[in-house]
Amino acid sequence: MVAKHDAERSSEVTTDAVDYRSLLICLGLGCIMWFAPHPEGLPTQGWHLLTIFAITILALILKPLPMGAVTILAMVISILTKTLTPTEAFAGFKEQIVWLVVFALFIAKGFSVTGLGKRIAYLFTYLLGKSSLGLSYGLLATDLIMAPAIPSVTGRMAGIVYPILKGIANSYQSFPFSASSRKIGGFLTVTAFQGTVVTSSMFMTAMAANPLLTKLTNEQNLSMSWPKWALTGVVPGLISLLLIPLVVYFVYPPEIKQTPNAPKNAYDQLKVLGKITRHEWIMSATVILLLVLWIFGGNFGVNAVLAAMIGVSILLLTGVLKWNDLMKIDTAWDTFVWFCILIMLASNLKHLGVIQWFSESVGDRFTGLNWKIAFPLLALVYFYSHYFFASSTAHVTSMYIPFLLLGIALGTPPMLAALILIFFSSLYGGLTHYSLAPAPLLYAAGYVDIKDWWKLGFIVSILNIAIWSTIGVAWWKLLGFW
Repeated sequence: MVAKHDAERSSEVTTDAVDYRSLLICLGLGCIMWFAPHPEGLPTQGWHLLTIFAITILALILKPLPMGAVTILAMVISILTKTLTPTEAFAGFKEQIVWLVVFALFIAKGFSVTGLGKRIAYLFTYLLGKSSLGLSYGLLATDLIMAPAIPSVTGRMAGIVYPILKGIANSYQSFPFSASSRKIGGFLTVTAFQGTVVTSSMFMTAMAANPLLTKLTNEQNLSMSWPKWALTGVVPGLISLLLIPLVVYFVYPPEIKQTPNAPKNAYDQLKVLGKITRHEWIMSATVILLLVLWIFGGNFGVNAVLAAMIGVSILLLTGVLKWNDLMKIDTAWDTFVWFCILIMLASNLKHLGVIQWFSESVGDRFTGLNWKIAFPLLALVYFYSHYFFASSTAHVTSMYIPFLLLGIALGTPPMLAALILIFFSSLYGGLTHYSLAPAPLLYAAGYVDIKDWWKLGFIVSILNIAIWSTIGVAWWKLLGFW
C-alpha cells in the first residue's frame, strides 16, 4: 500500500504524485453536496463548511495529494467561497496544541541522533530476550519507555523498534515473504505493532492525534491534561500490554519458542555502542525533566507546550540537536500545516452550529433509550468505523465531538463518555494494515500476510475493548473521574 518508507517520515505522507482520478471524485462529490438542498435547521454557511470538511476527510482517505496539500486546498476553497473569512481560516495557526506536537517531534529526533533509543531497545532485549515471548515484552517495554516523549508512532516503531525486531528475526533465519516468517518474525511484528497501539493511547504526547483530543475535550468544559491522561491510561494500558503478547502467542504462535542467542547478540551490540555518551546523558535528563514538567508544571505556570519548548531549548543549547537539522524534519512541518487547518475546520463547524445540529438530529432517534445500552453501541460504531479511515487524526476530527455530544445527550456521564472515546481513538489503530501510521511499513515488511493481519487485529481489538471498558471504567470510577 505504501511503496517507500523513511524512518523520519509519517506513513501518512506518502507521495507527491497527484492521483487525478481520486481528486476528480472528491471535487465531483463536493459540487453535488454544495448545490444540494441543505438540511432543515442548518444554515447555508454551515452546510457549505460541512461540505468542505466532509470532502477534506474523503480526500484524506483517498489521498489524491499528500495530507498537507489536501488541507491547504480546503482552506483556500473555504476563503474563496466566502464560507470563512481569512481571519477565521488562519486562526488554527495560533493554536498552542499544534506547537506541542511540533516541539515533541523535535525532541523525538534526539533519541535517534544520540543513539539512546537503540541502547534502550538492546538493553531490554538483553534483559528479557531468552524466549520469543520475552523478546516481545522487551520490544513493548522499549516502546513504552519512549512513548511519553515521542508523539510519532512511526518514529518509535520504524526508527527504533523495527530495525531491532528485523535483526532478531534474521538472526534466527526468519525472513519475510516466506514460510520462515512464522519462525519468529511474524509473531514479533504483530506484538510490536499491537503494543504500539496501546502505548500510543497511554500518554497525551504519544501520538499526534492525542493533543487534538485534549483540546476538543477541554472545549466541552471537560478537564483533560497530561497527568490526568497518564493516570487514567496507566492501569488498563499496562494490563493490555501484559496480555496482548500472551493472546498473540496462543493464536499466532512462533515456531521458535526459545531464543538463547538474543541476549548475547544484544550484549554485543551494547558493547559496540560503548559507554553512555554525554549527549545520551543530556537526552535522558531532558526527558526526565519533561515528564516532571508535564506532570507537575501546571502547579507553577508551566503548561505542556512551554515544557516542550524548554526541552527543545536544552537540547539546542547543549548541542544534542542542531537547528539546521530540525529545519529538515519535514514530518514536523507537514504535521504543523495539516494539524492547524483541521483544527480550524473543526472549530468553525462548532461555531457555525453544525455540531449542535448533528447532535440534535441524531439524538432524537435515541430518545428513550437507556444510555447504558445506547452509548456502548455508539462507542462500538465509533471504534469499528476506523476500518474506513487511514488516519487517526482524520477520524478524530470528523467524529469525536459529535459522538461525545451525542453520548452526553443520551445521559452518559460526560467524563466517562470522553474517556472511552479518547482511548478508543488510539486503540482502533490496530485493526488493519493501514489504520495507524506504522501499519503500512510493518505490513509491507512481509512477515505477516493480510489475512492474518486483519484477523489478529480484530481479535486484539476485542481484548482491548474488554479491558478498557471494564477494568478501565472501574479504575476511572475509583479515581473519581465520573
